[in-house]
Amino acid sequence: MVSQAATAQVRLLETGSTLLYPLFNLWVPVYGKAHPGVQITTQGTGSGTGIAEAISGIAQIGASDAYMSNAQVKMHPMLNIPVSISSQMVNYNIPGLNGRHLKLSGPALAAIYSGTARYWDAPIIAQLNPGVKLPHQLIVPVHRTDGSGDTFIFSQYLSFSTPSWNNSVGYGTTVSWPAVEGGVGAEGNPGMVNACKGTPYSIAYIGVSFRSATEAAHLGEAQLKNRAGRFVLPNPSTVQAAVAAMSSKTPRDERISLIFAPGAQSYPIINYEYAIVSERQPNAETAKAIKEFLLWGMSPEHGNSQYFMKQVGFVPLPAPIQALSRAQIDKIHG
Repeated sequence: MVSQAATAQVRLLETGSTLLYPLFNLWVPVYGKAHPGVQITTQGTGSGTGIAEAISGIAQIGASDAYMSNAQVKMHPMLNIPVSISSQMVNYNIPGLNGRHLKLSGPALAAIYSGTARYWDAPIIAQLNPGVKLPHQLIVPVHRTDGSGDTFIFSQYLSFSTPSWNNSVGYGTTVSWPAVEGGVGAEGNPGMVNACKGTPYSIAYIGVSFRSATEAAHLGEAQLKNRAGRFVLPNPSTVQAAVAAMSSKTPRDERISLIFAPGAQSYPIINYEYAIVSERQPNAETAKAIKEFLLWGMSPEHGNSQYFMKQVGFVPLPAPIQALSRAQIDKIHG
């Protein structure tokens, strides 16, 4: 029997997170073959745009690495539905050192992005990397210029680990970046990769789904200091360790930061990847199509399978979080 959504030629627009964009681009062709009556268009426009266009109704699914704030939800009640779990890398382009995993901490990154650590051999960096010959070259910090969930989680790591950053810049999808001489702005994760690749002695924060691009660009990848004081790289085991420490704290509306999780093996910059969706849709057909697609996407047999997760460096949702997300998806109606 052909479902109503399959016969209705429903069109859905997904827009937002450039970190989630590669995953949606893997999902949509596979889903479309099994559901020819649903046409899904994907756009990588940044999490800020994803949230805004979901609120306005331009997009049916706003992709975001950031959950909406209490103030935003009060003004615009929207569902924040985790569909997967991602992480963020800190990459650099230091000639001669890109083959090494330098050790960096939240305070060191805050010093770099605030301009108080100007050279790669600054004491706050050198102390973390004994025995490494760091160059006396100016650091070029690269940051996002668009409203970005990557900025949200990166600035959360700086805020949660560094009181001086939290008391001055803080965190958000956009922040007032301190003016650092030579600093570079870039749009989207592709822009961050290209800016770091093209700028010697630069540093950038880049979503893990772009690891193949950072590897192709021969960029270095930092080990980050976690809450337990250990230096770790983002990989399935360190991301899952952080998830295990935080998933039980997830509220029913699933808006929670997973940044700087406790645990010796926990990678400090991980997050739920959110589908921002209006509970009330213009008609039953659209609501049904959204619900079926999101349920497929977060299913361990389909969108959350290792086939998809490995390609973008994500990890699947744990069973309790799947249950919370399904409960939110059930609220979508026409």
